[in-house]
Amino acid sequence: MRRTYDGAGSPESGMSPDSGTTFGGVSNAPDDPSPSPPDRTQVVRVMTLNIGSLFEPDWEQRRHEIVAWIDRVDPDVVALQEVQESDTVDNTAGWLAGEAAGDWHWAFGGDSFDEQFWADSSMRFGSAVLSRWPIEETTHHRLGFADGAEPVVRGIPWELFHARTQGIDIFSTHLAPAPSHGDHRQRQVVEIDRHIRAIRGSVDDVIPGSRRQGLPPILCGDFNAEAMSDEIRFLCGYTTLDSTTTSYQDAWALAGSGSGFTNDWQINPYAAALNVSRKRIDYVFVGDPFLRVGSAGRVTRAEIVADRPITGIVASDHAGIAVDVVWPDRPS
Repeated sequence: MRRTYDGAGSPESGMSPDSGTTFGGVSNAPDDPSPSPPDRTQVVRVMTLNIGSLFEPDWEQRRHEIVAWIDRVDPDVVALQEVQESDTVDNTAGWLAGEAAGDWHWAFGGDSFDEQFWADSSMRFGSAVLSRWPIEETTHHRLGFADGAEPVVRGIPWELFHARTQGIDIFSTHLAPAPSHGDHRQRQVVEIDRHIRAIRGSVDDVIPGSRRQGLPPILCGDFNAEAMSDEIRFLCGYTTLDSTTTSYQDAWALAGSGSGFTNDWQINPYAAALNVSRKRIDYVFVGDPFLRVGSAGRVTRAEIVADRPITGIVASDHAGIAVDVVWPDRPS
């Protein structure tokens, strides 16, 4: 199921306090040997966060914290996972879009749970994208899983959600959860790569003697997998799955500093309550920047966000990531 709202805000309608001016990156024209720092008009800022709006407690309080972080980070595009809506619950991403500062367009893609997992057949669970620009196109794919899946894997509608906004292809995903679910996630990342290739068509082809136009695809989400896992190594081009290879830039690995933990029981009480180990399982992947005009697709900065409370409560059991990506064609 896909829902798109053309208008800003609801259907009815940074990293630090001074991040609006200091969160940026460095880019240069393809042949410029002396790059200089660009201003905000030369990058797109992307934020991703698993908001935990269904399974985790305290949503009524945490949603205000998420809004506070969106306002602080001041992103251009936000990818959200674990978004819900039903006949009795308004879309949780739509609420955030309506409350966050400025004008937001948003779209949702989700599906129902297995009836043995969740009794309310009207419940839809998935991803959403918020954007400063109108959303031109959306696509939702329910991801599969390997044979012999246990009920939690069979019952939850794992997804890849695509939104095209201002010509940028943003993808949000949520993969099978347990550390032992690598076989399911490996199948899912191969599906993701196949779907992205189909949506992008020939736009990313390298043509001898010319540079590629525009931004590569940007893939965000809760992958529930650490960087050394085969599913993440596949996305980064370090291993082959199902006789397939691909290549994305792991934004944190390129431009982040420190551990990059997005599950951290030491600072997050919800993660502590789940007794999960400290790990980096949320990512922003940016497609291949090779030979793109104006250095489009270059990752210039990555920061952990929504990791500590602004309003007195943490935003989710996950921390988020915010990334700046060079975008020479950004509209004024």
